[in-house]
Amino acid sequence: MNVICWSGGKDSTATVILAYLNKIHIDIIIMSEVMFDKSKGISNEDEEHMNFVRTVAIPQFKAWGYDTEILHDKADYLSLFYKKITKSKTLTRNGLYRAFPLGQHCVLNDPCKMRPIKQFLKEHKNAVEYVGIAIDETERLQALKERGANKISLLEQFGYTEKMAFELCKQYGLLSPIYFKGKTTRGGCWNCPNQSYESLARLKLEHSDKWEALRELSKTPNLCSYGFKYGETFASVEIKADLIIKGWELQERQISIEQWQAILAGAAVGK
Repeated sequence: MNVICWSGGKDSTATVILAYLNKIHIDIIIMSEVMFDKSKGISNEDEEHMNFVRTVAIPQFKAWGYDTEILHDKADYLSLFYKKITKSKTLTRNGLYRAFPLGQHCVLNDPCKMRPIKQFLKEHKNAVEYVGIAIDETERLQALKERGANKISLLEQFGYTEKMAFELCKQYGLLSPIYFKGKTTRGGCWNCPNQSYESLARLKLEHSDKWEALRELSKTPNLCSYGFKYGETFASVEIKADLIIKGWELQERQISIEQWQAILAGAAVGK
């Protein structure tokens, strides 16, 4: 079985395109989606990215004859948030909820992102895994080779750098919106504590329902910690996000004033 492990990003998407262009047989494309609330079907991934995955990329892959399966683990963000601590050496923590994920230490990656993929590959022991690693990612390529012969990078085989992968996806209209959002937004989980304050401000501005969900979680009793971003509480982070949003509003208002003054100046010259 030939499997492409796909994230929706440029490198793994370029891998699909190269397989299609070079008539490489692929049995299935798999993607693992982290969920926020699995029972309600609420994703923990970037909303615009997942819309692209479902409405643009997967239909194109299907037209090329490729089956795509989105995998989900039984665990989600909420189940990990509400998981009770039972084996802490600090006895006062036992019985409390684990609460928000810590910055720089993603507790979601192994159980929610990687476990479904590992389980799939375990069930298909002889699968050849195609992964998106470009030729200018030398350390990742070396690690890939050390992990076994059943892992292949088509980007390496066909001499593609990350930039070339980007251009290939652009050529085929298969670039995720995350590449066009600018510096204030990012891919990955929308509630990640590692994202910038500007990205969090954009989340509050554009996805108030998600922001409200985080605010409600921050009010949960019996959390082991109320730190949301590197020890800062959600309330503290929200204050900073509001200041950033206010700055954007003032900047936009200033531009509008300057534009209006330009219009008035032009009208005066016309007289």
